Amino acid sequence: MLSLGIPGYLYSQITSYESSPQYLFTDFSMSQVKMKNGQVYTTLLNYNTITQRMVFIKGNEYLDLTNYQMVDTIYLNDRVFIPVGKVYYEVLLSGPVSLFVQHIGKLRGKPTAYGRTSQASSNYYLTNVNTIGGTHNLPLPPDYIVEVTTIYWIRKANAWLDFTNKKQFLKLFPEKSTQLKNFIKENRLKIDKPEHLKNLVGYYNSLIVK
Repeated sequence: MLSLGIPGYLYSQITSYESSPQYLFTDFSMSQVKMKNGQVYTTLLNYNTITQRMVFIKGNEYLDLTNYQMVDTIYLNDRVFIPVGKVYYEVLLSGPVSLFVQHIGKLRGKPTAYGRTSQASSNYYLTNVNTIGGTHNLPLPPDYIVEVTTIYWIRKANAWLDFTNKKQFLKLFPEKSTQLKNFIKENRLKIDKPEHLKNLVGYYNSLIVK
């Protein structure tokens, strides 16, 4: 076991992990945490979709990375995350206008044999517990599932703007809506596909820097 220190925290590297549905990735992966002071730390991390926070392992416990105000960027599974408030967004594209996605998990009771949803509810089950030692992430019981939804965000002129469909997206860029609409049609782009959105926002950036 290799332990890496970040101020106020102890990070532990382990080789085994029992997957849990609240995490974005199947396994905890070796990641880089770049701090605002320029220091870079390497450790195992995963993203909890329910709390929208990064989780590390200390001994047999799964703890939140709570020093988010000190974090600049996290590189996890060849993907990039930044802290926004107390949660993390994934960076899809950086530029004059940047594109982000927010992964949000919600607890749901599994359907019963008769097609009904069990009475299990996130209102009655704690996913984490705060203690002096940190925020502990708890395993989910077998009668729960996690439904993950995504919200896309644009950062434009230091403003955060969200959208869920093409109409909302085009409203964010009224001065270029005609060009964007034509680009979507010509390239058969879908707003709910990350790679398509990256192409679309990249195209917008090319229009405004000409």
